[in-house]
Amino acid sequence: MQTTFTAAQKSDPRIAEIDKILRTCVHCGLCTATCSTYVMLGDERDSPRGRIYLIKDMFERAVPASPEVQHHVDRCLSCLSCMTTCPGGVDYMHLVDHARVHIENTGKRSLKQRALRALLAGLLPYPERFRMALKLVPLGQPFRGLFGKLGLPEVAAMLDLAPRQPLTKAAAFQGPGTAATQGERKKRVILLAGCAQQVLRPDINDATIRLLARSGVDVEVAAGAGCCGALTHHMGREASAIAFAKANVDAWSKVIAKGPVDAIVINASGCGTTVKDYGHLLKHAGGDYPERAGRIAALARDVTEFIAESDLGPAKRWSSIRVAYHSACSMQHGQQIIYQPKTLLKRAGFSVVDVPEGHICCGSAGTYNILQPELATELRARKVANIQSVRPDVIAAGNLGCITQIGLGTQIPIVHTVELLDWAYGGPVPAGLSDLTKLVTDVPSPTPASDYIRA
Repeated sequence: MQTTFTAAQKSDPRIAEIDKILRTCVHCGLCTATCSTYVMLGDERDSPRGRIYLIKDMFERAVPASPEVQHHVDRCLSCLSCMTTCPGGVDYMHLVDHARVHIENTGKRSLKQRALRALLAGLLPYPERFRMALKLVPLGQPFRGLFGKLGLPEVAAMLDLAPRQPLTKAAAFQGPGTAATQGERKKRVILLAGCAQQVLRPDINDATIRLLARSGVDVEVAAGAGCCGALTHHMGREASAIAFAKANVDAWSKVIAKGPVDAIVINASGCGTTVKDYGHLLKHAGGDYPERAGRIAALARDVTEFIAESDLGPAKRWSSIRVAYHSACSMQHGQQIIYQPKTLLKRAGFSVVDVPEGHICCGSAGTYNILQPELATELRARKVANIQSVRPDVIAAGNLGCITQIGLGTQIPIVHTVELLDWAYGGPVPAGLSDLTKLVTDVPSPTPASDYIRA
C-alpha cells in the first residue's frame, strides 16, 4: 500500500511504525472472510481492510479522529483473526492500537461513553474495587430492563455479565507468596494472578497452582504485580497500560533476581497476548524497561503451553466426557497456540470435539461485550449455536472473558481448560461438573489435601 507521509511526519517513531505497517498491506481483502464484524455486518468499513484505509487517512492528514473512524474502530474486536489470515503479515494488532490511542486523545465521545469507560478502567483492573462493586449488583439487577429502555444498554450488559449469586468462595491461595511443591522440585515459575479473574473465578488460579505443584513446579505470585494492562490498553488508555506493565516488570524482576525462573505462567489468554508484547509496549518507556520488558515477554507462557512441555504422568481419571474446546481469539490468533490445549485434554482422557466456525469471536473481547452489547450478543448467539451443534457435555476455554460470555448463553457447563486437567490428574471436580462424574470410568487413587505448602 502506498503512503504519503512526509519526512517530518516519519521523524515521529509512532508514525514511522504506522507507515511501515501500512506499506505491508496489499489490500487483497482475504482478511474480510475471517473478520467477525465484517461477517456479521457486511460493511467494508467494519473489516480490517476498511479500517486500515480509515486509519491511514486519519494519520496521513494528521487530523483528530472523526466520528466515522471512531465508530468503526470501536467496533473492532481485536480478535486478530485477520492476522492469522493475512498472507503479507500485516501487523494489524499494533496499527489498531495506535489508532485507539489517537482516538482516545483526539476524538470526541459522549458524556455517557466517557463516564462508562472511566468506570471500567477504574474498577476492572483492581480486584478489591471490583469485588466491592459486585456487592452492589443485586441492587441494580431488578432495574435491568429499565436501563435498556433508558438508552443504557451498556449498564444492562454489565448486570447480565455479573454473577447471579454473591461471591462467597475465596481462593485457597491468595495474595503474594510461594506455593512450594511437596514433590521433587523440577521448575520454578511466576504466576500472573490477574485482576477480574481472581475475583470472579478463583478456582482457576487454584487449579493452576495444584496442577503445577503436582508436577514438581514451585509457583510464586509476586508482590506488587497486578493487571497486565490489556483492559485499559484496548480502550486507548496507553499511559495506564504502560503503568500496569511497568509495575509487573518491576515485581517480576525482583522475583527473577532471587533465582532462576523457568516461565511466567499466565492462565488468561488475553493477558498472555499482552504480556508477550511487553517488549513492544515498553520500547519507549525509558531506562532499562525496554530490555527488562523484552526478557519478561520471552518468559511468558500460557499455562497449557507450559504444561505441554512437562510430564504430567498418567491421568488418574479416564472418562467418556465430551469436551467442546473453544479456542479464545487471543489464544489462537494472538499467541498462535492451536494444538496444545486440545492435545493435553485428549491425553487426560477426554473426548475433544472442535467447534464449527472456531475462528469467529464469541463477542467477549475484554470490555467489548459491555461497550458494544448488541454486536456482542449476536456473536455470542452464533458461537453458542455452533457449540451446541456438537452436543458436548462440557465446554473448555482458556480465557475468563470467553467463559463468562459464552456461559451467559447456554446451560452447558463451561470451565477453564486447566480445571479439567487438574481434575484428571488428581484434583477436585470443577464447580458445576458433579453430574459428569458418572461418566468417569475408574476410581482415582486418593490424593493429598494439598499438593503444595505455603512458603
